[in-house]
Amino acid sequence: MGRYFSILRRHRRAQLVGTFALTVMLVPVISAAQGPRLKLPDFSALAQKASEDVDISLDTGLLGLAARFMDADDEKQRAVKDLLTNLKGVYVRSFEFDSAGQYNRSDLDAIRRQFTDPGWNRLVGVRSRREGTDVDVYVWMEGKKPGGIAVLASEPRQLTIVNLIGAIDLEQLRRLDGELGIPKLDLERKKDKDDQDEEQ
Repeated sequence: MGRYFSILRRHRRAQLVGTFALTVMLVPVISAAQGPRLKLPDFSALAQKASEDVDISLDTGLLGLAARFMDADDEKQRAVKDLLTNLKGVYVRSFEFDSAGQYNRSDLDAIRRQFTDPGWNRLVGVRSRREGTDVDVYVWMEGKKPGGIAVLASEPRQLTIVNLIGAIDLEQLRRLDGELGIPKLDLERKKDKDDQDEEQ
């Protein structure tokens, strides 16, 4: 009987060691796949320079509350309200400065590195050398369906990061332009101007 319990204890120890080893091996995989929620760096230094600082953080509960205040008789607000049912989070950081040159492209490096994680795909890139604007739109896929979207928009005197969690596409993103604290990105206007720049 004592020999039986000794074998059982060794077997349990082996199971624990195996479980621990598997957990250690899985940690890098889990941490690499963060999902559609971006980890935004500390922008306190930029906030001190900005003349206007927008910081929006809405989870599912707050989005439901916002939807209840929207006018169902207003066509645009009704469309936005419908979109909110598919969203799990809205996160916005936007800075406006009185003069150009208040931020560096390196301020966005920590964010751009996250788009190399599995699941993220670059959807749109808009450049205007004349106006110095730079807009990138990324989509995070859950299998074959979008699970989130992110926008990085930089202008000489403005910097904006938008991160939406949930099933949403680029066309729906345009409907949210100027809503829920999301600045007007005017992706179509910027793209048209970029095309004109390339033609000249």
